[in-house]
Amino acid sequence: MKKLILASSSPRRKKILNMVKLNFDVIPSNIDETYEQNLSPQQIVENLSKKKATTVSKKFPKSYVIGADTVVSIENQILNKPQNQEEAYKMLRILSNKKHMVITGVCLITEKNNILFNFVEKSDVYFYKLDEKSILDYIKTNSPYDKSGAYGIQDFSACFVKKIYGCYYNIVGFPISKFLNILKTFPNINSIIS
Repeated sequence: MKKLILASSSPRRKKILNMVKLNFDVIPSNIDETYEQNLSPQQIVENLSKKKATTVSKKFPKSYVIGADTVVSIENQILNKPQNQEEAYKMLRILSNKKHMVITGVCLITEKNNILFNFVEKSDVYFYKLDEKSILDYIKTNSPYDKSGAYGIQDFSACFVKKIYGCYYNIVGFPISKFLNILKTFPNINSIIS
């Protein structure tokens, strides 16, 4: 077992961590991701990232465990992963010609289940006005259904995006720059997991 574990089945998070040559294993937390409706998007991702990391850390107490959770928020509404084409279509209509926020919580738990750090990253995304054909063509692909907000900026839906403010990789699903910069402040851990 490697010293670093990603408590997520997200292929995008795995790809981002591989991109920066981190040495890690993937062990999904498989937690129930329902949340209280009165929580803010920031509280939701903080709580879920911590819950994911804690769940896996209890099984592997000698490893460092990363938990992460991402939501898409627009006008005080959270857009989760769509369950079908109808939901995906509605979400993309909501995002069309508007600004929304992508919010990711990240939690790193050390050996013996101590939280090393827990942070939230926010990025603003502005969509062009989407025409009917573009939406229908996109929802016919498999791409929208495992992504909050029904789109992935790294795939065909990149053409929906007018501009962004903030971390691109946060929008993909993991704010790698902030994570690595915080990790650098703990040199002992950085040398163990890289």
